[in-house]
Amino acid sequence: MESSREGLRALWISLVVLGVTAVLQAVIVYFSHSVALLGDTLHNVADALTAVPLGVAFVLGRRSPTRSYTYGYGRAEDLAGIFIVLTIAASAAFAGYEAVRRLLDPQEVRHLPYVAAAALVGFAGNELVARYRIVVGRRIGSAALVADGLHARTDGFTSLAVLLGAGGAALGWWWADPAVGLLITVAILVVLKDAAREVYRRLMDAVDPKLVDTVEQTLRDTPGVLGVGEVRLRWIGHRLRAECAVEVDAGLNLARAHAIAVDAEHRLLHAVPKLTAALVHADPAGQHPDPHAVLDHHRPAAAEEVHGGHGRV
Repeated sequence: MESSREGLRALWISLVVLGVTAVLQAVIVYFSHSVALLGDTLHNVADALTAVPLGVAFVLGRRSPTRSYTYGYGRAEDLAGIFIVLTIAASAAFAGYEAVRRLLDPQEVRHLPYVAAAALVGFAGNELVARYRIVVGRRIGSAALVADGLHARTDGFTSLAVLLGAGGAALGWWWADPAVGLLITVAILVVLKDAAREVYRRLMDAVDPKLVDTVEQTLRDTPGVLGVGEVRLRWIGHRLRAECAVEVDAGLNLARAHAIAVDAEHRLLHAVPKLTAALVHADPAGQHPDPHAVLDHHRPAAAEEVHGGHGRV
């Protein structure tokens, strides 16, 4: 709940900052006819609007699991990530179209000092939002929010590129402004690639291999654990869930095996950032030579599900 509130706060603050920035730039675009500034403004508008689906996703993610959605609604963040990627792609397409159109049909760029000022405002607003989103996104484990922050950072650098177009126009180079517009389009495509990769990895349940190493080492260090089988980790929104298999002494009674599983869960929650739930499957040592089979069968007497420090047999 706290991480969702933090994410929502970051989104709405970003929406206000980028909204004000985009409005100021749009006014200058109207009077100056700068296609480079138009591309930058469109990018800022798109970046601001991505706060809406992300905000909806954070609100949905706070809902409790149901009989149909037993893992809850955290995956809404991944759907919002897809929307963000599509929005970035659309802004790149429109900015590129306008730049090519202006190359074929040149127009004079007016009010160059105001165009330069708008570029600086765009850089400052985007860099402020980018740092805020990235820091909060990494703290709460939201790939979509981090992708949105990277999007804003690229917007900031493209705003600086508008200065080059304004400088070229001041020297009489009519092609400088649309050329910078094309450069901005390329920059948008680069951030599109990074954001798409991040969202794709999250949709495919990819995690940092170092997290798997941490889980395995934590389980090995748990008293009573004789071996570690399969370890599976997945993100559900900005929360992490683990499914693990461990081997214990075959001579232990059920209560002792249960206590070892609970201890392992507590250790995992402290050792792995963003981990909120774990399924620890305890097997008698030597009974399952194939570790991949451990988590794929169901034996109520041998499985331990632990969540929030409470074991359940």
